[in-house]
Amino acid sequence: MGSSIRPYLAPGRRVHLCGIGGVSMSPLAEVLHTMGLQVQGSDMQESATVEHLRSLGIPIAIGHRAASIQGAEFLIRTAAVHDDNPEIAAARAAGVPVFERAEAWGAIMRGYQNAVCIAGTHGKTTTTSMTTHVFMAAQADPTVMIGGTLPLLHSGYRVGQGETIILESCEYRNSFLHFSPTVAVILNIEADHLDFFKDLADVERSFRRFAQLVPPGGTIVANADDPNTMETLAGMKLFTFALRSERADCRAEHISFTNGLPAFDVVIHGQQYAHVELQVGGEHNIFNALAAAAAAYVLHLPGRAVEEGLATFTGAGRRFEYKGEYNGAKIYDDYAHHPGELHALLSMARSLGYQRIICAFQPHTYSRTRALFSQFVEELRRADQVVLAEIYAAREKNTIGISSRDLAAEIPGAIYCATLPEVTETLRAMAQPGDLILTVGAGDIYTAGEALLR
Repeated sequence: MGSSIRPYLAPGRRVHLCGIGGVSMSPLAEVLHTMGLQVQGSDMQESATVEHLRSLGIPIAIGHRAASIQGAEFLIRTAAVHDDNPEIAAARAAGVPVFERAEAWGAIMRGYQNAVCIAGTHGKTTTTSMTTHVFMAAQADPTVMIGGTLPLLHSGYRVGQGETIILESCEYRNSFLHFSPTVAVILNIEADHLDFFKDLADVERSFRRFAQLVPPGGTIVANADDPNTMETLAGMKLFTFALRSERADCRAEHISFTNGLPAFDVVIHGQQYAHVELQVGGEHNIFNALAAAAAAYVLHLPGRAVEEGLATFTGAGRRFEYKGEYNGAKIYDDYAHHPGELHALLSMARSLGYQRIICAFQPHTYSRTRALFSQFVEELRRADQVVLAEIYAAREKNTIGISSRDLAAEIPGAIYCATLPEVTETLRAMAQPGDLILTVGAGDIYTAGEALLR
């Protein structure tokens, strides 16, 4: 691209957002509007988000047409919008600069004293949500950008007046390298997004570059129990958190469980900082809570804010979200779409004491399914019964010739369903009291569970 977006982010300048209804585009529209820019946009369909933006006085066209960008001095697009989009093509032809969403967020966060950027292969949404709860409890009035819905905010974002911005920071397509973190949190590093990264070493290079964005006086918060993270950040000055490593700066001690929910002390440099009682289960959530506590500590928040914030956190949308009960079976939905996330989910589910765990899984993208095939088989075998929906394509075409049928062939007793209505029907026939039914995946598998409840 060459040019910087920064001079364009000034009051009175007109910007067109292509895909304005998207999960991180709509908060961007609102932030830019608050900054005094003239915001307009387009989206493929009407939605509650589009309605909300219109109520703020932001004009939005439905459908993508070249004429819609008239008068715009620059465009911002979501990653899903490609160069052949009529609006992007028109902007290029007219010499109007086009920027990526991540570039805009990166420039905006330079206006905040504290930019807390939460990265990692998994746990980002939950940890960003927990951190938001903590900063809200401290009455820090943060601006927040999360890749999921947080009940506390009734959305995935808020625009605050405080000096802190908290952002979920995704490594896909190196988008977090546009960011300007003063506190970079790294939860874990694994091989993922292999349609973009070559291998684990390529992912690690990206995360190291992300950590290097932190200025002198900022802090890199890292998981000392994750070997890939420690290897990636070797030689850098870190503030570490851990359950196992004795040398970590921030540790969970005196851990106890009540009905599967953990309570523990957050101990920093040998001193108790906070006593946390979580409303979400699983060891992975102790790590997430420690990361949120560490971010709060390095920004001088009181331990009381950590205690209060985490006591009210009951999970982010699509993160082990309770959907209802059918024929005595409890139905939960989860976004897990990587073997590491499946492992955490099924381990936690095991600790809850159900008679059977039924996992209805929809793999996400052909490339990921192929690259991590044996790990998916290994993790799915931990459920008592597996129902496999066909692979969710997302941004891909099936040039590989892979199907969920291939996974089913490797998992004893697994049932393959070509369509989501078949998944619903299969679960309906199976459900009995004492069952935990999980609908799992980053696509639209949750609709199979919702249809069952209807």
